[in-house]
Amino acid sequence: MVREMDIYDVDHVVAIHLRSFSGFFLSFLGYQFLKAYYSAVCYAADGLRFVFLDESGKIAGFVVGASNPRGFYSRLLKRDWYKFAAASVEAIFRNPLIIPRLLRALLFPGSNPVGLHVAGLFSIAVSPSDQTKGGGTMLLSAFIAEAGRRGCKQIVLTTDKDNNDAVNKFYVKNGLEVSRQYSTPEGRQMNEYCLDIALHA
Repeated sequence: MVREMDIYDVDHVVAIHLRSFSGFFLSFLGYQFLKAYYSAVCYAADGLRFVFLDESGKIAGFVVGASNPRGFYSRLLKRDWYKFAAASVEAIFRNPLIIPRLLRALLFPGSNPVGLHVAGLFSIAVSPSDQTKGGGTMLLSAFIAEAGRRGCKQIVLTTDKDNNDAVNKFYVKNGLEVSRQYSTPEGRQMNEYCLDIALHA
């Protein structure tokens, strides 16, 4: 079962995020930062968010994103800057060198298209024990359907190109196509995917 994510789901979503994205930058920022982030997504009018429930009704996966994705993080920061500042203190204390990357992630617009015609998918994850139950496909389908209902014409997302075969195969299997490849300032090789919602339907 898939339903819209609400504020009461955030703790479960953060736990799944930390298990699924160990070693990634957002995970390094820690539990409090992730809680502030996913809470802000729940309250954002342009946020797209769903959770996947297992047979017992427990949250076993999630997907989040937004329409008009360029600048989404800076819009969240403008509204809830004090929450993100407080949530960042621990990570900055552990490694002050992350400050430039954190500011770039929050303040710079990136390369996502601008406008309500496009939806950006930011994160999707399913608990390891539930990954053979179709939760990822159901979450992606719900995300695409809701984006279409909001008038979006296209889905965009990025993921690692290297050492990420299962994820890349998942997106290709579900109809997304690589639109470009690029390197981040940290040297990560990335695939950018896009999907035409009308063609997907």
